[in-house]
Amino acid sequence: MKPTIALFIADPKCSVQSSNGIIKALGNEYKFKIFSKNELEENFFDSVDMIIVPGGFGDSSSYKNLFKHNSKRVKNFVKQGGKYLGICMGGYWAGKHYLNILDNVDAVQYIRRPNTDTRRPHAKNAKIDWNGISTKMFFYDGCALVGDGDYKTIATYANGDPMAVIQKNIGIIGCHPESEQFWYDSYSWLKGKYHNGEHHKLLLEFTNRLMEK
Repeated sequence: MKPTIALFIADPKCSVQSSNGIIKALGNEYKFKIFSKNELEENFFDSVDMIIVPGGFGDSSSYKNLFKHNSKRVKNFVKQGGKYLGICMGGYWAGKHYLNILDNVDAVQYIRRPNTDTRRPHAKNAKIDWNGISTKMFFYDGCALVGDGDYKTIATYANGDPMAVIQKNIGIIGCHPESEQFWYDSYSWLKGKYHNGEHHKLLLEFTNRLMEK
């Protein structure tokens, strides 16, 4: 039986494009339940193995609006051992100012970190190292993971900051391995640079690794 992922979607703040990419990357091995900002039934997560919060436009005010009904249930799910995967916005929302589910590590803006290779939030192919593989991955104001907590680094940015980590039952990814070709085709400087699905394989490997924790 395929494991079940509860996928958060609340367009436009929480990107349908990101969610569609996640489903495309993981759909052969996982099934999905969708939830949004509306208050969930008490037992909604009982049949769920992992929660994924994808990329989007998520500041403090949008978090309070979109997650005010369900943040406690999400935190309880994680506290009881359920898996959480946050990508970009979903990574930020795992941090201390939001869900606060990470231990001695926080998700902060990569563009504000020392020696970063970009200083503005825009679409680009960011240089990363993913388990020893050098590649470029779609980036748009993604998070870096900073702190002295105990976690496994899966990928790093050009300056060495962790970009993708697993800490116990929580996985965070700052870039967008779920990106699809039309993301790249939407920007003149990214045309012809699509990863041809290779980053979907990385996302699937990451998700499987987290599921085994």
